[in-house]
Amino acid sequence: MVINTFLSLIHSNLCILFVTGTSVVLSIYIVIHILLHKDDVKSSIGWIAFVLSSHSFFSIILYIFLGINRVKRKGTRLRGPAVVFKNSSLATSDILKTIPTHYKQFVAFGHKVYPQDFTLGNSVQPLQNGIEAYPEMIKAIKNANKEILISSYIFDYDNETNKFLEAIKMAIKNGAVVKILVDGIGILKFFHNSIERKFSKIKGLEYGVFLPPQIPIAMPFVNLRNHRKMMVIDGETAFFGGMNLSKNNVLVNDIKKGVLDITFKLNGPIISQISKVFEDDWEFVTGKKFQSVFKKSYFVNSGAIPARIIPDGPDNKNGIIEFIIHGAINIATKKIIIATPYFLPENNILTALEMAAMRGVDVEIVIPNKSDHRFINWAATSNFLRLVESGVRIYRTPPPFDHSKIFIVDYEWIFLGSANWDVRSFKLHFESNIEIFSKSLAKKLCMIIESKKQKAKITTISECKNMSFLKHIRNNAFRLLTPYG
Repeated sequence: MVINTFLSLIHSNLCILFVTGTSVVLSIYIVIHILLHKDDVKSSIGWIAFVLSSHSFFSIILYIFLGINRVKRKGTRLRGPAVVFKNSSLATSDILKTIPTHYKQFVAFGHKVYPQDFTLGNSVQPLQNGIEAYPEMIKAIKNANKEILISSYIFDYDNETNKFLEAIKMAIKNGAVVKILVDGIGILKFFHNSIERKFSKIKGLEYGVFLPPQIPIAMPFVNLRNHRKMMVIDGETAFFGGMNLSKNNVLVNDIKKGVLDITFKLNGPIISQISKVFEDDWEFVTGKKFQSVFKKSYFVNSGAIPARIIPDGPDNKNGIIEFIIHGAINIATKKIIIATPYFLPENNILTALEMAAMRGVDVEIVIPNKSDHRFINWAATSNFLRLVESGVRIYRTPPPFDHSKIFIVDYEWIFLGSANWDVRSFKLHFESNIEIFSKSLAKKLCMIIESKKQKAKITTISECKNMSFLKHIRNNAFRLLTPYG
């Protein structure tokens, strides 16, 4: 009996030593992983302290599930390295001759961030809301006889989108090849019919769904979304921006369901770059080589605006769109105008805006007073005080919800597209923006922004400071839930 007790103690101690040793080895491995893969110093210190102080399997498991950024890794694994399409009409060295001197260094910076050349000879027309945009889109689709490419995060199943489907049927009869890409989450409907049902009934229509969720409960699918919105008709006309396809975009007077937005009608060589982004997405979604009906370059000059496309996503090592935005803020000397439905950038962008305002740049941010997601409102509000104290003016527009996305610097440089000013757009989703130099377009967009500001409420320092203690706690707590990469 004594021997059995002795052996039992030895066994117990060996088990304890094994568990402790394994925990120590795993903790060391986790620390090495943190040092090699995490760029944020505060985050790294926090995780290292947590893992080393506890030496428990719980802390190790917690880091494995919450501390490792799988989104970028999965994005790179799924898509492979990001593609740069260099088939434009001008090299960057040529475009430098056409822009103001103080922008030349910024253009060189932008080319280092993403080596996509500019194109010249483009025209860009802003179209507000579905009331202006949809008739133009439908008319172009009806008259198409060669090729239609459509990519939309949301393509709803409703009476308004029926008009698009009827126009597509007409284009197919005209001989047009039609390809449509939609996002698996953007079209996901739990209690309503999905647009896929209607797509499948149109003979001759090809469509693909970007990363459809296998089971509705698999919440990781909220990342790695294709958030791009673009349409190319016969290689002659493109529609590009942040506007989805839904009846809500024509309900401009409905304060509950309506969505205000802006998209852009483009003509010129920039269409070549837009088409290439679609082609890359199509090949990824379908697994098939994209077969264009066009055998050679068919994009002709139709204006004088220089522009280039900036696609981005977790298949890129760094956030390209965020880098471009950060650089543009830093070169501003007069004015910064930001219109976005969601404003939750990380500290680097917030600090850049504060510094711009402090050095005398007029910085204006136009956002909805009420988001379509209440918690986003709360999280965004937590950053208001630091911005307004630095001189940034924040305008909050009344309903309907404003989904417009516009960024203007010094009344000349313009950045437009699908990306919001939040971490999800900057790091977790596939987005696409266009970089433009145009004083005339900037003037039109400034007038549109001004009309929004006239209806908006400006945020004051006293309003931010007099917020109740509980609201401060709530807002800061929801800010912590922002999906940092």
